[in-house]
Order: sequence, then C-alpha cells, then structure tokens
Amino acid sequence: MSLILKLLRLLLLYRLLSCPVSAKTHHHKFFITEANYTRLCQTKSIMTVNGQFPGPTIYARRGDTIIVNVVNHVESNITLHWHGVHQPRNPWYDGPEYITQCPIRPGHEFSYEILLSDEEGTIWWHAHSNWDRATVHGAIFVYPKLGSSFPFAKPYKEIPIILGEWWKDDVNKVLDYALHTRGDSNSSDAYTINGQPGDLYNCSKPGTFTAQVEYGKTYLLRVISAAINNELFFAVAQHQLTVVGADGSYTKPFNTDVIMISPGQTIDLLLVANQKLNTSSPSSGNRYYMAASLYGDAPGVKYDNTTTTAILEYVTPGSNKTFLDSTPTLPSLPTNNDTDAVTTFVTQLRSLASKEHPVDVPQTINERLIITVSVNVLPCDVNYTCLGPYNMSISASLNNISFEDPTTTPILDAYYHQIPGVFEEGFPSRPPFSYNFTNDDLPKYSMIPKTGTEVRMVEYNTSIELVFQGTSLLAIENHPMHLHGQSVYMVGMGFGNFDEQKDPQGYNLVDPPFLNTVGVPKVGWTAIRFKAKNPGVWFMHCHVDRHQSWGMNTVFIVKNGATPESKILPPPKDMPQC
Repeated sequence: MSLILKLLRLLLLYRLLSCPVSAKTHHHKFFITEANYTRLCQTKSIMTVNGQFPGPTIYARRGDTIIVNVVNHVESNITLHWHGVHQPRNPWYDGPEYITQCPIRPGHEFSYEILLSDEEGTIWWHAHSNWDRATVHGAIFVYPKLGSSFPFAKPYKEIPIILGEWWKDDVNKVLDYALHTRGDSNSSDAYTINGQPGDLYNCSKPGTFTAQVEYGKTYLLRVISAAINNELFFAVAQHQLTVVGADGSYTKPFNTDVIMISPGQTIDLLLVANQKLNTSSPSSGNRYYMAASLYGDAPGVKYDNTTTTAILEYVTPGSNKTFLDSTPTLPSLPTNNDTDAVTTFVTQLRSLASKEHPVDVPQTINERLIITVSVNVLPCDVNYTCLGPYNMSISASLNNISFEDPTTTPILDAYYHQIPGVFEEGFPSRPPFSYNFTNDDLPKYSMIPKTGTEVRMVEYNTSIELVFQGTSLLAIENHPMHLHGQSVYMVGMGFGNFDEQKDPQGYNLVDPPFLNTVGVPKVGWTAIRFKAKNPGVWFMHCHVDRHQSWGMNTVFIVKNGATPESKILPPPKDMPQC
C-alpha cells in the first residue's frame, strides 16, 4: 500500500510540475493622504500614497492580475494610471482623468483591476490628474513567470532608482499660476533620486539615498523617470552600466557610461560592483555618486539646471559599516545641450528578439499618420493678462490641434454609451498644411492652432505607422510621446523633415525597441509601428506635463473586432461618478 501511495504522490507531483503555472491575483490598498516632508531646508505637506514618497512598489509576475483599492483622503480629485500596462480590452481601469474615467472624489474610493499580459521588467504607476504625479508615483516590478528566468544572469540584488522633481511651492499651485497667466510654469527647485535631492543641495545631506553594495556582485538598477517636465542624464561614477531592458521589455545588452531617460520611461541596468573596497584608508574611496542632471536647452525655456545625487557605497560582506568621512566621486555627465550623447544612447536600443521574447513588428502597414508636434500660442482671452510669447497664451498641439479635455463626461463613457457632444472624430492623418517644419523662420500662420477634442478612430487589427514630426515653433525640444494601451516598435528616427520616400528605407524592421514612451528628437522625427489589436479608448500625449497641460494630446479609439474576444470588456459597476 505504501508503494502505491508513493507512486500516486509522484504522479500528482509530475502533473503539478507539467501543468502551466496559473496567473496570480495580488491585492493592494492605496490610501491617498497628505504627509509632511522636509526637503531643501523647508517642510511642506505633499500628496502621498500610504504616507510614502515615492509610493509603494508593486511586485508581480508576467500575466498576473493586480487589484488596487484606492481610497481618497485628500481634498482634491485623483486618478491613477498604470504606466506601461496594456490592459487588454480593459480601458476602464487605465486612469487618465476625463479620458477613461471620472476622478475619484474626496472621501470616495475605487478599485483598479490591472491586467498584466506581455509586460516583463520595470513599469510604474502614477497619478493622472493635474500634476499630482510629482509625488504620487511608484514602481511596478514584473518578474518572469514561475519556471522562467531573466534572459541574463540573475543579479545579486535589485536597486530601485526613481528620478523626480521637487518644488518648494505646492506643485498644483505652480500649475494653476501657469494656467492663469497663460505663460510657462516655474521650473522645479531640485531633482530627486528616490525622493531625496542629494547632498549637493542645502540641508539635504542627512536624507541622501545610499545603496550599499559588495565587491564582485552584480546589481539590477531599475531606473524610472517620474520627472514632470525635464529629461535627464544619469550615470554612476567609475562604473559602466549594461542596458538590459526598457519600458517593460527586454533589450539586447549594451554597455554605456551614461543614459538619457525621458519622463515616463524606464530603463533596466546591470551594474557590476568592481571597485575594490579600501578598508585601510576608507576616506580615499568606497563611495561613488549616482547622479542625474538636465538634458534640454530650448531658447527661452526655463530649466532646472541642478544635479541630484545618491551614493553607491561599498561595504564588507555581512557588515553595514559606513564611511561617512569618505567624499564620493562624481560621474562625468554630458552638458545639458549634448544631443549627440542622447542620439548615441537611443540608437543603441534594440529588442532582444529571442525565441522566448520574439518581436512582432508589422512589416507592412495599412495606415500611416504624420503628426506634427509643436509648442504654439493662442490669442489671449480678454479675461486674462497673458504672459506667453507675444503677450499671447502659450499652447501646444498635435497636427495643429490643441486638445481640450472634457470636463464632465469621460471620452470612454461617451464612446461606449454613444453620448454625443463630448468628442469629434476628426483627428487628421496629416498636418493641415505643409511647410519646412524644422526651419528657423517659420510662417506666422503656423503659430496658432485650432482647439478641440478630436480623436482618431481606428479599425480593429489595423497595422499603423505613426511618424511624429518635431517642429521649430517656439520651443525646440525633445518630446517623449506616450501611447496608452499598447507598446510600440520604434522603427526609425532622424533629424530634419521626414521624407516619406527615402526615410522608410532605413527602418529597423528586425529588432526595433518595444517601448511605451518614445522620444521625438529636437528638430527631427520618430517613426513607430503597432497593430491596433487592443479595443478601447487610449490616450496619447507628451509626457512632459506642461506640454500635456497645454494640449499636446489626442485619443486613439480602437473599435471592437468581430469576435467576443476582440471587444471591450463591459464597464465595472463601481466606476466613479462625475
């Protein structure tokens, strides 16, 4: 009998090991509260999640489901967005205010259902209302399924690196003043690493983030840019970095001394702790700065030109001994106008394109859209004294349309329930007029866009190419464009005006990077491709928040397919009410 039981147990174990591992559901509770934080010699109250800044990290595996119950204990509305999560057929939980949902009002709560699919690596979550994401944000670490592994040697430990911006004033008062005066917003007073400015700022030395490492070990740095308005260079003194992932997707590994990361992007880096610990004279080494500084030099634009730091500190294995008398070494960061350094980094990104992580870039397309990306001006309303260029109201646009957010009914509700008057279906596939988009002296008629809530309707399963064409209107900047609901293949980029005949011949259709946020270079263009197989209402916008606030946005509505599996899921019963 005992032999039979043993055989039965072995058979059961075999079946368990042979069956695919089912996805898991994780439950979290997020309380939106005010909390006091001291930075830059002052204490102020900021909006936080569970009293934490940055907020809690969510850990999951590929294909899992995450339920986050959000309870709003502050006196303003809030929504949360799960940045980089594709949410298949599930736009109801995507989060952008008045695009897919009404905000969660003070004293109310809402449970988000986050459906992971093919994301793997580092993604993140953040507020998607006003500029609340300045302090309301956190990481999502998506691990391989059980039984699978990283496509690189397992690191000894992981170190989250969340880059951000800090204002001495309340960040939404900064936004309100800019919207009231119709001018540019005040720049931030500091950058941060994991919520801390670093010891190059006054009064910030005690809180400087420190990561302890051991000689010879490999660490995975999960870098997230939660910055509001600025792109950043990042480096670690005397340590080379190996890029292995970006935006929740693996990349072919390559080595670099510095990265450039835009608001919204994530980059996974391997760091080998290869500087030997000096125990006889600790003041001569053992501590190295991790640092981030500005990339951006558009004429007339206000920038925060400071540098944030954290410390990489070597310790003896099994000890936490610190060397506070050791002066850290600073890395060499590019100058803030070094576009060549940016181009060198970005053009090295390639999808892993392995058997376990294949690419599916559309080889042919059904639609090509060319979209101009511009900062503009609008005539000044009589109720305002406008501080924008030419005493006008500063604005931004895609294809010369400055997007106006709805204020009472979300676009998703209007589309799903066929409510008229909320949006129009007229977003064009081309700019309304052609000119030399990157010329220094542009025609005055190109300065003023039209305004409206115009969306792009897309048939299910359409293969689409979007070409973002930067312009030289007013602010000549890099623009990180983020498309909700899917990642996209960045198949090409270049400088000057996009040539529809010549430039596609140089596309990478073999292993282009698979991203959710792509940079449009200064006075240049970027081409992306994707298959519209996720039905829903999906926001597309510049992830520089002041540009988004000015109207550099639109919406893609992917229609339902013919089968039940290709249709939007029904709305949850507890959606917030406007």
